[in-house]
Amino acid sequence: MLESYYTVKPEGSDEVTIQKSRFIGYVKRCETEEEAQAFIQEIKQKHSDATHNCSAYMIGEHDLIQKANDDGEPSGTAGVPILEVLKKRGLKDTAIVVTRYFGGIKLGAGGLIRAYGGTASQAIETTGVVRRQLMKQVKVTLPYHLLGKVENEVRNSSYTLDTINYLENVELVIYVESGQEQAFEDWMVNLTSNHAELAHGEPTYVEFDVTSE
Repeated sequence: MLESYYTVKPEGSDEVTIQKSRFIGYVKRCETEEEAQAFIQEIKQKHSDATHNCSAYMIGEHDLIQKANDDGEPSGTAGVPILEVLKKRGLKDTAIVVTRYFGGIKLGAGGLIRAYGGTASQAIETTGVVRRQLMKQVKVTLPYHLLGKVENEVRNSSYTLDTINYLENVELVIYVESGQEQAFEDWMVNLTSNHAELAHGEPTYVEFDVTSE
């Protein structure tokens, strides 16, 4: 499993008009090629009256599955620019469909490349990008009198406080980056003077929003 990677939020879309042509970009997180193909077919059915439904997707930890489709546009002017946007942004497990309704003005090869690439970029921005970080869930159980101190320290640390469960003793559910478990345990022992019980869960991905620069 990758320590971290970038992908899109579950689903989103945006629309732009260029030289009277409507370009609608659809973005979806897809973890298999079958999901990506099903998503493309869904958009094609939704816009069966469109001039073109061009698409691209990149799937897998190491981007082994990459496909681009021009759907009738001149070769290399639609699907490939969309795929290049995914590569440039380093987005994994992502599929994009850009639907075009022709407005009567031809854009030329360069214009098409800019239009499809630009629409894909805009749709990604609108959908949102996340960083998925591999983390270990740790449940920290401690006496109530330590809650204020520990909660404050955790919130001001590199660790991620998920939830607080108010039980017989208070339980904090904290996410720790994979490989940092021992450092976290040592830190917590010192912080609580060894008055905390720690239970480690399985590694899981936690998502963090990525803001545009």
